Formats: sequence, structure tokens, C-alpha cells
Amino acid sequence: MRLLAFDGRMGASGDMLLGALVAAGADPSVLSPVEDALDVTYRVHEVDKNGILATKVDVLLAEADGGDPRGEGHGDDHRRLRADGDDGADSDDGGDGDDAEHSHQHQYRHHDHAHDEEQTHHDGDDSHGQSQGHDHSHPHSHDDHKHHHAHDDHAHAEGHGPHRTYPEVVDLVESMNLPPGVVADATAIFRVLGEAEAEVHGTDLDATHFHEVGADDAVADVVGVCLLLDDLGVDRVVTGPVAVGGGETEMSHGTYPVPAPAVVNITAAADWSVRGGPVEAELLTPTGAAILAHLAEGVETLPSMSVESSGYGAGGWEFPDHPNVLRAVVGDGGSRLVRDEITVLETNLDDASPEVLGGLQATLKDAGARDVTIVPTTMKKSRPGHLVKVVVKPEDAERVAYRLAVETGTLGIREHGAGHRWTARREFETATLDIDGDDYEVSVKVASDADGVVYDRSAEYDDALAVANETGVPVREIMRRAVDAVASEAGGT
Repeated sequence: MRLLAFDGRMGASGDMLLGALVAAGADPSVLSPVEDALDVTYRVHEVDKNGILATKVDVLLAEADGGDPRGEGHGDDHRRLRADGDDGADSDDGGDGDDAEHSHQHQYRHHDHAHDEEQTHHDGDDSHGQSQGHDHSHPHSHDDHKHHHAHDDHAHAEGHGPHRTYPEVVDLVESMNLPPGVVADATAIFRVLGEAEAEVHGTDLDATHFHEVGADDAVADVVGVCLLLDDLGVDRVVTGPVAVGGGETEMSHGTYPVPAPAVVNITAAADWSVRGGPVEAELLTPTGAAILAHLAEGVETLPSMSVESSGYGAGGWEFPDHPNVLRAVVGDGGSRLVRDEITVLETNLDDASPEVLGGLQATLKDAGARDVTIVPTTMKKSRPGHLVKVVVKPEDAERVAYRLAVETGTLGIREHGAGHRWTARREFETATLDIDGDDYEVSVKVASDADGVVYDRSAEYDDALAVANETGVPVREIMRRAVDAVASEAGGT
């Protein structure tokens, strides 16, 4: 199994994920559909982060008039660059690689950006759903890290472009002629982002206008990550605990603690854990959180793997003791099962009739249950009863719970919350058996791991029983012959 592991001890953002994937071996040329659809350019270059060579990916927005671009986003999440003949990649500070020295005496990226026109600027990867105005009135010092600015015919894409609703973002992604899996992942990530923002502001997903999330650079980040991941061809993505940073961040509605409200909502549903620090700054952005929440499983340590490639994606922060990078490691994680998200429903029954229990498995499976177990148990007052346990997908839980209630009359059903199970990849093959000159077909279930290694075959009982009844051959003999036939065709034993 091809495995991708992220080390998020210095957080994650859209541009850090882009850089990490390119550094780990993904081909940036696969990003061209996004460039064509949005009229943006991805600029890939290398920077030095505290002695670590890291890859920086900047999204550049073409500006037709060639004037002085707006919204430079000195302290924002991406610190986007405008295209220039000298990209400044050799800058000693390993920061943004611009030209004119421009530094800040504080660490926090909470400047307010107010444009000349009536346009609200939002951090494309820091999607707090808040407007930010910037008057450049804060003190500057040339003793800290340097931010350079080049002026030409490209503007930073950060927060710029149309501000779209969630359905409009989905329509845009679907119009890019992308692989189906990329479309599915990208739209799912935008749903995670949108639902988090809607919850923060008490609005409806479809009616909420995405400002940062729907802007061109955020679309470029999300779709770009999905394209690069598809190019890497990994089967599993994991991440260790992700650092959120600390301190406070300024938004138009006031000063908020780090992590931002949207990040808190996203991480609440993520499979991985977060931790504070190691610096007083915002390290995990909503876009970075949403991408990882959809794509990655949580692990505490790097899984066993044979490393094939690795790389670092650069963020925009400069800290004296901590390189602001996201590490990606790609390799062979060995053969294993497929991870599936489930939840478990339970209820105790002390008065259900045998007739109800006898048909309950079929009824609940028709409603969406993956598995149903009925176990005899002893209930209060030493009365005999039954424990019914139902495995369902989280999205089917409410429907199956209702069916369980109306079928049994139970007054309460316990849900154990989202969990996971490890499953084989299952396919069905048909065995044709010659019995006394007649052909009979029996379905055989084939179980394999994620690498396609078959480790079990089992004939379907109902098919075997039908053949046994018609031919007089014992059921277990029919099942054995069916399995042998499929194994023989596959070249196995």
C-alpha cells in the first residue's frame, strides 16, 4: 500500500500542503486545469526555512491593467507573491522572496486590509469569514524578518476573485474537467469548510457566501492539493497531531483566540488530534484543517513504511527556533485492510416476539444496516432478553435507528459515535460447475487487502444450497468446488 504521512508539528495551510506534495514528488504540471479555469498561475520555488530547503507554492492572479496590485497580505496565511523576473528565491530570510524590504515587529498575522474600492479582503486560506482592513499604519522595523514586494502584471490571488456560494464553488470545480475522484474530494473539502463557517455564523450552507473559501486562491489551494494527491497515487493518507499555534488573531468582529472558530469546528469532526503551540501564532488555518480532515487519518507516530520520497512545504511564518514547514513522507506501508467509518446502534429488548426478532436482520439491512447481531442477555429483574447491535454508516444511523424503534417498540437506542472498522476489499466472481453434464453457477466472494492480495474466498450459501437441492450433491461439496474453481482460474490454490 502506498502511504502518505504528514508531520504537522508546525501546523498546516493550503500553500504548505501544496508545497509539501510537490516536494514529495507530485508533478505540478497537473495543476494546469485550475490555472486555465481561474486565470491564475502556480509559482513553485524553493526557500530556506531555518536551514531546511522547503518548497513554496504561490498562487498568482493575473491583473490586466498592470498597475500596482492590491491586497499584498504581508501577514496573511499564504503571503502570496506576484510574478517577477527576480522571484527572490535566494532571499536569506527564506520568507516570501519579494523585493522591497518590509518587516513587522510582531509575530501575529492580524493586519487589517482595506482596499480602495468596496471590496472585503479575506485570507484565502484563513477562512474565518471575516473582513480585514489594512491601513499600513502599524510600526515597521528592518531588524526583524523581511517581506519583499515586487510590482508587475500579477496580483496576489489571496482573497481575490469572485466570492461564491457553496453551490457556485461546486459548479466551478465540476466545470474544470477533472478526474472524478478529484472532484469528489474537492467538493467534500469545500463542504467541510462551508459547514464550519455556517455553524460559526449561524447561517445555512447553500445560502452562505464564501468570501475567502470561494475566492480564487482558496479554490486553487483545495483543488490543487487534490490534483497533486491524485498524481502521487497514494492509497492512504495519515497525519500526526497537528499544531494549531497559540495567542490571538484579529478579525473584523474583534480579537479571537487561536485556533479560530472555524478551525475548532473542523477539528471537532476530524480523525486526528490537535495540540497547542509551539509558538504564539496561528499555524493551522481553516483550509489546511478542512483538507486534512477530509483526507487524513490520525496517527500518533509515523507508521511503519519503506520511505520512497519526502519533502517540506513552506509556510509564511519566520520563527527563530522553529522552521515553519509541513513535512510529507511517501512510501510503501505494506499490505493492509481498508479503513471504513462506522457507528454502532444498540438496544435491549425484553418483550420482543420470536417473529419480530426473526425478521429483524433482513428489515434493518434493507434500511441500510451493514451488520446486525442479536445476542441473548439477562436484563433487570433477571428477565431474559436480547441485545441488538447494529453496525451502520454514520449517514444511515438515523434512518436505521428509526426502523429499529418502530419494528421492536424499543423506547431508547444507544449510539456509540463515529468509529472505524478494518475491512477487506470484496469482489464477487462466478464459478461454473459441471455436474452430470449440466452447468450450474455459484457466486464466490473474494476478499483481498489494499494491494489486491487475496486471502479468502467463500461461496455464497444461497447459491450453493440451490444447486445442492437440484443435484443432490451436499452443500459443503458445492461450496468447496465453487471456491476451487475460482481459485484455479486465478492461478491460485
